[in-house]
Amino acid sequence: MAKALGHVTGPLIKGNPVTLHILGICSALAVTTSVATALTMSAALTVVLILSSAAISSIRRHIPASIRLIVQITIIASLVIVMDMFLQAFAFEMSKRLSIFVGLIVTNCLVLGRAEGFARQNPVWPSTLDALGNGLGYSLILLVVGTIREILGAGSFLGHEILPLVENGGWFQPLRLMLLAPSAFFILGFIVWIIRCLRPEQVEEPEFRVVGLEEERRP
Repeated sequence: MAKALGHVTGPLIKGNPVTLHILGICSALAVTTSVATALTMSAALTVVLILSSAAISSIRRHIPASIRLIVQITIIASLVIVMDMFLQAFAFEMSKRLSIFVGLIVTNCLVLGRAEGFARQNPVWPSTLDALGNGLGYSLILLVVGTIREILGAGSFLGHEILPLVENGGWFQPLRLMLLAPSAFFILGFIVWIIRCLRPEQVEEPEFRVVGLEEERRP
């Protein structure tokens, strides 16, 4: 039970796929202008991640190693197409707001990475829990970034005004820069910095170090 729970809770902070492995940041930059789009994208990716991991795990013993990537991408792409069509049928306006980014789930490193790195080597149930945990970790970061950007960029949350806007006689002037992609990049970087300050073990070793003149002269 504890191990199963670890598959779900581990990727939330300690092993978060976005802040630790820097995976899936394209959508984190593009669809977090509002909480609604971030929530929809998070749900879509999590569903695709869970279903693809479960499917790949269930047939892992029957996939020849030479074509495993082709099979995995085919399964993921098929699920993405179904998810995109589902959104177009039942949430057309949101589908238009998300534009091509639902379709680009198929290229998301997180989905293929969990399929190749975990689902292909483990039974269905652990693979499903691992996919759920990574989907929730991804969703957590998107929702945090989306909340900050929507509140500071529009003064609203889920489309409802929470800060009195100047144009409506209030005091808050929206920071339109927060609705641009660079702001998401800086917010994401700030989140990574905070987490790695709190968890120093996540900091990578430097690839090189600066050598002073005195050290160079030593034999």
